[in-house]
Amino acid sequence: MEHPQREIRAAYADSTITVYQAYSPEIGLPAVREGRFPATWKRDRMTWIKPSFLWMMYRCGWGAKEGQQTVLALEIRRDGFEWALRHACLAGYARGVHPDRAAWQRQLKASPARVQWDPERDLHLRTLPYRSLQLGLSGEAARRYADEWTVSIRDVTPLAREIQALVGAGDPDSAARLLPRERPYPAGEEHLAHLRE
Repeated sequence: MEHPQREIRAAYADSTITVYQAYSPEIGLPAVREGRFPATWKRDRMTWIKPSFLWMMYRCGWGAKEGQQTVLALEIRRDGFEWALRHACLAGYARGVHPDRAAWQRQLKASPARVQWDPERDLHLRTLPYRSLQLGLSGEAARRYADEWTVSIRDVTPLAREIQALVGAGDPDSAARLLPRERPYPAGEEHLAHLRE
């Protein structure tokens, strides 16, 4: 199936979208238990959320990387996610999108969110020829994410390990059946026009 070069693909419902992050157990486990980030989670730092499960698996090594052993699926409000997109800036300068580098740097400094388009991954975590969204949240966006947009937090580390084991055992079909069902997210041009590279 043909995919657009840059497209948000995600598991989503009428009012929520699922994004992924990976943390140390000291942050991840209390977040799951309490349904919100613990006080040790720094609201003043940039935090990156990923709608793509397999891109998250690539980033955290199926939950094996140091400080990323607890993989979280966070259901957040779609209106919050779309607010972040509207207020985001590309993480890198793109000729044709920004008048010049200085304008991009000003926009980046003023934006509470930033977007990076990274190569999507397959079940073996190999690069695919199209890209997936990574959304960085800071300042107001990070605070809203933690305190207003998050609806639920689930630990999907066991799912990640099960899928990895099936891939390792040479059973990609069974592994694929366990993947979250991600489909193109209906973000209109008003959300994405300024985020195309």
